[in-house]
Amino acid sequence: MTRGLTIALDGMGGDHGPATVIGGAEIASIRHPDVRFLIYGNAAEIEPLLEKHPRVASVSEIIHTDVAVSMNDKPSQALRRGRKTSSMWLAIDAVKEGRAQVAVSAGNTGALMAMSKVILKTMPNVERPALAALWPTARGESVVLDLGATIGPDAAQLVQFAVMGEAFARVIFNLERPSVGLLNIGEEEVKGTEQVKDAAQMLRAARLPMLFHGFVEGDDIAKGTVDVVVTDGYTGNIALKTAEGTARLIMDYLRAAIAGSLMARIGYVFAQGAFRALAKKLDPRASNGAVFLGLNGLVVKSHGGTDATGFASAVDVAVDVASADLVSKIIADLNLIAGFGTGATGQGEHTKTPASEAVLS
Repeated sequence: MTRGLTIALDGMGGDHGPATVIGGAEIASIRHPDVRFLIYGNAAEIEPLLEKHPRVASVSEIIHTDVAVSMNDKPSQALRRGRKTSSMWLAIDAVKEGRAQVAVSAGNTGALMAMSKVILKTMPNVERPALAALWPTARGESVVLDLGATIGPDAAQLVQFAVMGEAFARVIFNLERPSVGLLNIGEEEVKGTEQVKDAAQMLRAARLPMLFHGFVEGDDIAKGTVDVVVTDGYTGNIALKTAEGTARLIMDYLRAAIAGSLMARIGYVFAQGAFRALAKKLDPRASNGAVFLGLNGLVVKSHGGTDATGFASAVDVAVDVASADLVSKIIADLNLIAGFGTGATGQGEHTKTPASEAVLS
């Protein structure tokens, strides 16, 4: 159900700013005609774009601000300069105040995480949020987290990631008990860091609504061996960028091969349907949109360099998670591990835990 759903958009975020945001919202409004948008940003830049996109204009409201977070700002700088006045801050605050059910931004990831934590706070039993996204696989799609929100999580925090990831997969894939694996350098019990090995022991001992598979390796992500792959933000972000680069390399190789000879070009004419299908499958825009899990509200991160098509995919994710009431489901699952070696205080925000570091651009 999307009826009555309102999405707050950071109209100034990303490498291309309002043009991508408004273009993506136009595509999304065709897919989700019942969704409304609150667009935060510079009205002088946004209004001319809305004139060219009457469909999205009819379901949107502009809230003007001339303050925008730069893609190069450090999180601390963004908090100082854009606190309570930037388009990013105002979009997130709309979720806190109940004016919107979810916020979407293509802006600076570190700033987005910092502001989201300050405004929405973390859930009880969560020490650090995680960035989760859908990953295309041989079986369809899997959830992978963390993709860059938290560096160096301990075992208890990896367990929290696993619980949040399985709740996300249960909602998105409509699964009763998603399978979960911890990313490691091997499947053997003796391999991996102490944090990963300890997290595996904790997940085996806990009675959680998931099928804990154990360890998975890098190639298992593409195979779709499990529904949820859990790792730290440093490793997850490297894996993400490697996969995106590999997809682009494959397409470059194919284009070069097709243009290499007359016979290859003739062959392409007969197989162009298959090539189009492959290009669509490898297009990172189709999987754009990562969700910050562990916050008392929903925030979706779009890739900063995407185009309107990719931004529309991020809005699709926002619609899915908001419609499914993901926050309530995660809180319910987290209650199952309350006090189970997590070290959480149950107060939502933990003063002894270092601030998370975002690395995704």
